[in-house]
Amino acid sequence: MEPDTLTAADLRTPEGMPSRLAELAMIRERVAAGPSSKATIAHREKGKLTARQRLELLFDVGSFHEVEALRRHRATGFGLENRRPYTDGVVTGWGLVNGRSVFAYAHDFRIFGGSLGEAHAEKIHKVMDMAESAGAPIVALCDGAGARIQEGVAALAGYGGIFQRNVRLSGVVPQLSVMVGPCAGGAAYSPALSDFVFMVRGLSQMFITGPDVVASVTGEAVSHEELGGADAHASRSGVAAFTYDDEETCLSDVRFLLSMLPSNNRELPPADEASGDPADRCVDRLRDLVPTDQTVAYDVRDVVEEIVDHGDYFEVHEVWARNVVCALARLGGQVVGIVANQPAHLAGALDINASEKAARFVQFCDSFNIPLVSIVDVPGFLPGVEQEHQGIIRHGAKLLYAYCNATVPRIQLIVRKAYGGAYIVMDSRSVGADLSLAWPTNEIAVMGAQGAAEVIFRREIAAAAVPETVRQMRIAEYRAELMHPYHAAERGLVDDVIDPAQTRVKLISGLRMLQRKHRPLPARKHGNQPQ
Repeated sequence: MEPDTLTAADLRTPEGMPSRLAELAMIRERVAAGPSSKATIAHREKGKLTARQRLELLFDVGSFHEVEALRRHRATGFGLENRRPYTDGVVTGWGLVNGRSVFAYAHDFRIFGGSLGEAHAEKIHKVMDMAESAGAPIVALCDGAGARIQEGVAALAGYGGIFQRNVRLSGVVPQLSVMVGPCAGGAAYSPALSDFVFMVRGLSQMFITGPDVVASVTGEAVSHEELGGADAHASRSGVAAFTYDDEETCLSDVRFLLSMLPSNNRELPPADEASGDPADRCVDRLRDLVPTDQTVAYDVRDVVEEIVDHGDYFEVHEVWARNVVCALARLGGQVVGIVANQPAHLAGALDINASEKAARFVQFCDSFNIPLVSIVDVPGFLPGVEQEHQGIIRHGAKLLYAYCNATVPRIQLIVRKAYGGAYIVMDSRSVGADLSLAWPTNEIAVMGAQGAAEVIFRREIAAAAVPETVRQMRIAEYRAELMHPYHAAERGLVDDVIDPAQTRVKLISGLRMLQRKHRPLPARKHGNQPQ
C-alpha cells in the first residue's frame, strides 16, 4: 500500500511497547520512502534529487532532525480527503553544517507538486520561528508549484505568514534560498526577501507570470528557461546570486557560504586563526599589477586574489553588474566583505545595477558584522540619457545610504583614480570610512584633469592662438596642483599613501585595530532608504 493511501483502519491498535515501536517504525519507513515509487521514478527521471537527498547533502552526516514528519493536511473536497500523505509536501527540521546549527525546509515535489497548503505552510512557519528563537541560519530548498489551488485562500494566507517571517528575520539570521525546481507567482517573493538566491541550470525557474500568461497578454513567445531560468536571473535580473550546473555543487557552496557567516546578528563571523597565510606577507606583484595609465583596463579580481588569504574569495553576482565586484574572503583569518570597482567592465563606472548590487552587499555585511574593504578605481557614474531617466540618482543613493549607515569596520583602498561623486560614494572618509589608504598611483579629484581644465579654462583655451598648447598646459597644471598622489593625504582625507606590496599587511593591521569598533546609531524606528 502506498503511504498517501494509509488510513487509520490500516493501523490496528497493538498492545505493549514492542508493538507500538514496530508500528512507529513502519510509519517512519513509509514517511522516508515518499508518496509512491512511481512518483519517485518520475522525479529522478527529470534529473532531480529528492528532498531528503538534498538535505543529506546540506547537513553534516547523520545530524538532521526532522520535525512534524507525521503532519497531514486537513483539507476536504476536490479529492484531497482521500489523499493525505505524511509531511504534506515539505520536510522541515534542523541539523549541523560544519558543526553549527542550521534550520531548513525542503519542498517535496512528489507530493502535490510541492505546492503549499495550510498545513504545509504551518510547518514552514514553525521551523522559521525555531530558527529565530535559536539564532541560527535558515535554508529553503525550493521545488514547488506555488499555492495549492484546492485549498484556496488558506494557501495564500500561508505565503503571507512566510513573507512576514522573512522580513522579521531579515538582518537577524542569514536566510538562503536554494532553487532546485520551479517557483512561480507569489512563491517567488520569499526567495526575493532572503539574503542570497542559488539556482541550478535546467532545473529551477522563477517568474511571477509563466510563459503561457506572457504569451496570452503580450504575445511574446518565451520558454520557461528563457523567462526565468538560472542564467536569465544571474545575468539580467540580478535575482540569482549564484548559479550551478548540478545540485551537488550548488549545495556544497551553500555549506561553504554558511561557513563564512555568523549564526546571527549578535555574533562575529567564524574566524580561521590558523589559516596558514602569514599576515605579514608582502605582495611585490601588486607594484606592477595595476597600470599607471588611468585609461588602461585590468581585472581587479587579480588584485583581490593577491591580497586575501590563499587567494581564495567567494564572489556574489559574478555575471550581473560586472563593473563592480562583491565578494566574501578572509584577511588574516577574519571574514571580510570586499567591494571593488572593475575597470575591465565599463571602465569601472558605477551604473544603476552596480549601485544596487553593491548597496545590497554592503547592507548584508553590515547586518552580520562583516567588516568592509572597498577597493576604489572609479571614473564616476556612468553618463547617459537612459541611466538618468531610469533613476541613476536614486539608485546611486542606495549605495551611498548603505555605506553611511554601516557601523562595521570600514577600510577604503584607492588604487588608481577616484573621481567626483563616485569617489565619495565608494566609502570615502567623508562618509564614514574608518581608514583610507591609497597607492602612489592614486588620483582623487572632482573629475579627470582634461575635463576639469576644459571647464575652468574654457575661455582662455578658446581665445588662444594655439588652443591645444594652452589646453595641455592647463591640464598639466591642474594635475600637478590638485591631482598629485598626496593632495588628499595633505588634507586628511587619506590616512596613508602606501607601497602596494604592503597592502595586505596594512589591511590586516587596520582590521585588527578596528575589531572592537562600536558606533551606535541614533534611536529611530528605521531609516527611509532610497527606492
